[in-house]
Order: sequence, then C-alpha cells, then structure tokens
Amino acid sequence: MPLTRGVVRTLIDLAVLLEGMANFPDERELVLRARSQLEQWTNSARTQAYSELFEGDAPILDPEGVQRLDALDSAMERQGGDGVWGTDQYGIHTAGTTSSDSSVGIVCVYHPQITRDSVLQGDDGIDDETEERLNAALWQYSERVATLIEERLDEFIRQTQN
Repeated sequence: MPLTRGVVRTLIDLAVLLEGMANFPDERELVLRARSQLEQWTNSARTQAYSELFEGDAPILDPEGVQRLDALDSAMERQGGDGVWGTDQYGIHTAGTTSSDSSVGIVCVYHPQITRDSVLQGDDGIDDETEERLNAALWQYSERVATLIEERLDEFIRQTQN
C-alpha cells in the first residue's frame, strides 16, 4: 500500500501528538512525583505561615495567645508528640481546584484543635473563649499552610509540563 500525502500527514500529526503526550506525565505519575516533595513543601510552608500569621506586623493572636500555643507545643513534644505546629496534615487530591488549571491540588486533612479533653490542652485548663480563639488561629494557620503548599505544587506542575 503506497503512502499517500494524507497518510503521511496523519502519521506526522500522530507523532507530534504522541511527543507532546510524552512531555506531560499522566495524573497518577504527577501525583506520585509531587508526593515525594510534599514533606519538604509542608515544612517550608509551616515556617512561612507561622512567620506571616504570628510574627508579622498584624499577628492573628496577641503575644499571650502565641505564648500559650508555644507552651502547649513544647509540652506535647516533651511527651513524645508532634506538638501543636506539627499535627496538621496535608494531602494531594485530584479533584478540581480553584487556584490552578490543574486537577491536582492540596487539602488540609487534619487541622489541630484544642478541646477540653485534648492532650493539646495540658493541665492548666483553657476557658471556652480562649479555646475558640486558639482553635480559630490554628485553623487559619493550617489553611494558610495548605495555600502555600498548593503554590509550590502549582509551580512544580508548571515546571513538569514545560
């Protein structure tokens, strides 16, 4: 069967398409590669979020609230736990996101929370108002960390696809 101009053009178009597909990893591969970076991104994002939210020009807690969280963090670490700042957990999901064109994103799968019987609370007791204020700050911190990680993920995806 002779190769006609149309067949040759179709083969060239197919080769170009396949070459382009080879440059874009499938979603599963992308998630696996990103997952290997997640711990590093998380640690960096935690440091940045803490600095922005608790040490910046307009901290979300007064110095007493930050000292309270830091004291709880230290007490938990002495007991062998992760501490307040290390208990937040993040995962990579493959549902649509609002912050990028990719279907891969970051979600906070565990927000640290202080409760009456929580190990985070310690022995000194916390009134309801303080508990709510600290929990709101921890929630905001965790969400900021997730946003920062997602920014790193988006950059990783852009670099991977180029």
